[in-house]
Amino acid sequence: MRFDYSQQMKLGQHMKLAPRMIQSMEILQMPLADLQERIQQELENNAALEIQENEADGPSRADRLLDRATSHDQPLEVDQSGTADFSRLEEFQETNPDAAENEFSSSSFDDMPPATTVERTIIREDDVGTYSPSRMDGERDAKLDAMASAPAPTASLTEQLQDQWALCDIEPRVRELGEMIIPYIEEDGYVRTPLATIADRVPASATAKPSPEELEHGLKALQLFLEPAGIAARDVRECLLLQLDAMEDTLVEEIEQDPDARRTLAAARRIIEGYLDDLTQNRLPRIAERTGLSMNEIKSALVAMRKLSLAPARRLVEEASRPIVPDAIVEYDADADRYVAFLNDTRLPNLRVNQHYAHMAKDRSVDRKSREFLKTSLGNANWLIDAVNQRKRTLLRVVKAVVEAQREYFDYGPQAPKPLPMTQVADQLGIHVATVSRAVSEKYLQTPRGIVPLRKFFTGGTQSDTGEEVSWDAIKAALKDVIDAEDKSKPLADEALADELKKRGLEIARRTVAKYREQMGIPTARLRKTF
Repeated sequence: MRFDYSQQMKLGQHMKLAPRMIQSMEILQMPLADLQERIQQELENNAALEIQENEADGPSRADRLLDRATSHDQPLEVDQSGTADFSRLEEFQETNPDAAENEFSSSSFDDMPPATTVERTIIREDDVGTYSPSRMDGERDAKLDAMASAPAPTASLTEQLQDQWALCDIEPRVRELGEMIIPYIEEDGYVRTPLATIADRVPASATAKPSPEELEHGLKALQLFLEPAGIAARDVRECLLLQLDAMEDTLVEEIEQDPDARRTLAAARRIIEGYLDDLTQNRLPRIAERTGLSMNEIKSALVAMRKLSLAPARRLVEEASRPIVPDAIVEYDADADRYVAFLNDTRLPNLRVNQHYAHMAKDRSVDRKSREFLKTSLGNANWLIDAVNQRKRTLLRVVKAVVEAQREYFDYGPQAPKPLPMTQVADQLGIHVATVSRAVSEKYLQTPRGIVPLRKFFTGGTQSDTGEEVSWDAIKAALKDVIDAEDKSKPLADEALADELKKRGLEIARRTVAKYREQMGIPTARLRKTF
């Protein structure tokens, strides 16, 4: 056996994505709200990027500052006597008598030494990030206003529960036990970690290592004092019973005066304690048979139980339901009998490069380190502006192609869209299909039919009995119509739903009906049945 080394040369082509290209694709894929946040972050971190003001308002502050910096080529003359200062004071007092009376006095100027020297300010790298032309002009800075409008973060669930627990009047040991358990309360309010595990995880350096029995006592105290009711429960049954206890405490007088209300809450407690599984499976007749309750009593108990929450902690820290902001708007032009599309980009600020920093980056009198820093910042600012503009152009082209291909949807509604593969739009626009996919990702259209996800228009389909192309979304809409129109006391099984669709000229298999039903979040026939 022989081992040796050798060198070879190969010529080949390889495609590598540069970091800038990857970031550009991310910009294209971002929905409008995320893009606003990205621009906001860049405005905070990049001093060379600024918000462009309206041209109607005159030259921007950066332009005025640049003119001020470049127009004075002559040496600066210093007034040793301070006469110009007093002239400006007199002029200010004439135009603003109240302000001048409050803010200025002759003694304040008498105490000031005359200006004797003018020192040239050298901008260091750490100063560039905090520079603001508006401070020199005495005007509001649009960039600072945009940064100040960012919402403050809300307190986490653990922080809110700890604040509640700190205000409870309880024994020190119970307070300590509760503080050990609170970090294990999950986002929905449940304590799913066994108390024995929590006890084992308490460090040995603790004042007194608790036993699971002690933690049980602390858990009961948390369930009693924390709000809303149901927090710190270990399972769904315990959570619902805790809320039912709180409801009974709140409605004490009503329960005493109304026997029906007492019976309703008693029936709800009985169902939760012993028949929760039957309830989730909609087996109401079995509950009636085993409990002796009438169907009307069970229905009244269900009405009361609808006021209970399966995730009580969500009331404290609700997931921020971000509003849907349409990326484009489609409107009907009656004169031309066509639909027109345009971008909803009024929320995006008009960005520009700070011309003062652009001038400094070329100024040899500025130290080299600052110029290199400014050049990097200017390059990042230019790249972001180009990426945002490219995103606008690509998205608008894709939206126009969709509007042209899906005229029937805008005319007749959700049951009329045509199959539209992304490859068809990509070939039409001369771009890669991955670019189309990124352009439609998490984007929304505001249409005469409401706000619709842009991806909804890209779907496959099949042929109806008449040979017409029908998209899968149109089939789902037809399936939902059939289910909405069924007799809820005798809901249709998946096989019967397939037969009903066949009568409409849409022949699909039973398993396809089941798949679409699950995708739309529609339960089975047994769970849809009403009694």
